Amino acid sequence: MILFDQIVFGPVHSRRLGISLGINLLPVDAKICSFDCLYCECGFNTTGKHAKLPTRMEVRNALELRLKEMASDGQIPDIITFAGNGEPTLHPDFAGIIDDTLELRNKYSPNAKVGVLSNATQIHKPDVFNALKKVDDNILKFDSAFDHTLQLLDRPVRKYITVRWLIEHLKKFEGKMIVQTLFIRGEVNGEKIDNTSDKEIEAWLEALKEMNATQLMIYTIDRETPLKTLEKIPLEELNRIAEKAKSYGFDVSVSG
Repeated sequence: MILFDQIVFGPVHSRRLGISLGINLLPVDAKICSFDCLYCECGFNTTGKHAKLPTRMEVRNALELRLKEMASDGQIPDIITFAGNGEPTLHPDFAGIIDDTLELRNKYSPNAKVGVLSNATQIHKPDVFNALKKVDDNILKFDSAFDHTLQLLDRPVRKYITVRWLIEHLKKFEGKMIVQTLFIRGEVNGEKIDNTSDKEIEAWLEALKEMNATQLMIYTIDRETPLKTLEKIPLEELNRIAEKAKSYGFDVSVSG
């Protein structure tokens, strides 16, 4: 499994985002997330009892230093992406860090976007919600419209996270978001899991309509997963799902 050992990492070439300069707001030696997804490249959650979060100033200083270096080398990232070792919106200073990042982006790399990869579990908090509305690419996870699949696949740490809860809160963005869905098949604890079935896809599309989504990112696993009984979905199958979604009027990007 991969843990990011720096606050600012990359740039890396992202399948979905282009040349991405990453920001990790979680500890460099622990995986801390409000989901514990079966497919996460960072592995399963760790206890994190003694894990240290970077401060807002540490994040700002690390980002400014890296942007200065890139500017002097003639490098321009396509996007500055909050990702890393878990859920970035768990950081208590997330909103302030977003403000700092937008300021530094405007100063050193004004053509770059700022994006956040989030599982949407903190969007009920006004400061998180408002910060996400400020970024260019507000990318929010929604892997299934069925609670049983959500619980099996994403394993929310807090039991208040349900499909209905997610839909109701995602609606509040009024379409200013990119919904990200990972498609997968496999087995967990002797039970089959598959969010690519006709039943799953139809329910997923209806949920996307209800939450006023317009842009979708669909993808499948690309790296080693902590659970070994998971199956990568072929690109041609992802493309069929994308075509179905496009017929509903969604703007869809696919990463195989």
